[in-house]
Amino acid sequence: MAATPRKRSKYSNKRNPEGRMRFVEHLIEFRNRLIVCAIAIVIGMIGGFLLTDSALDLIRRPIEIISESRDGRVSINFANVTTGFDLRMQIALTLGIVIASPVWLYQVWMFLMPGLKKTERRYAIGFLGAAIPLFLGGVALGFVLMPRMIEVMAMFVPTEDTVFYDAKTYYSFVLTLCLAVGVAFVVPVILVMLNFAGLISGKSILSGWRWAVLIAALFGAISTPAADVLSMILLMIPMIALYFIAVGIALLHDRRQRKRDEKLSKDLLSNTEVGE
Repeated sequence: MAATPRKRSKYSNKRNPEGRMRFVEHLIEFRNRLIVCAIAIVIGMIGGFLLTDSALDLIRRPIEIISESRDGRVSINFANVTTGFDLRMQIALTLGIVIASPVWLYQVWMFLMPGLKKTERRYAIGFLGAAIPLFLGGVALGFVLMPRMIEVMAMFVPTEDTVFYDAKTYYSFVLTLCLAVGVAFVVPVILVMLNFAGLISGKSILSGWRWAVLIAALFGAISTPAADVLSMILLMIPMIALYFIAVGIALLHDRRQRKRDEKLSKDLLSNTEVGE
């Protein structure tokens, strides 16, 4: 008689209420969620490829404005035969990541929080409700700051000379900037998520505020041109503000959790006295 295959264990049921997994099960869970993310991004890429013309027009607009002020001496240069196709695929991938953000953000949440009880599933809604707008807002902020960065750097080129921007380098700079800012805006939500999971306290998050400010400053300096201090500051301010908002939420959650624990201890103590 053939042995029945062993079913994969669930992570939040009556037999396993705490959602504990062995290392191999973590790897299986990671693989499965990674596949779901990849499928969602590929589907998003299909829609993104249809939007590449509009995206190219938007990203090219700062160059057109600078070119008008310099008598047409600024242009984007496609150096290789395949550059045009490569760029469209790169833009489609970036748009696919943005379009599929609700899916892969949810998969990240469920991978990090496999043992949530049914009463705690509302945290997933809160996480997605905060993470998705923040990610999209970060992408939008990066796109808003991008024209000023390009304009500032073009000011250092003499007006008598012609500026040729390599197409692949230029579009990679824009797309990387937008995605990096979007991901950076989600980090405070992840800190709150770890606090709700009991892995880190609000005081611990607050104690690292100096590092948070330093990291925000370094990120702003790396993401923006050295000469564009204003863009660096405009990028730092919302990141630092989001960090301290996350600290406030974590401290408030710790306070409520502490009150619940104290009430539970009093109830247990009173029940014990009554039983005696």
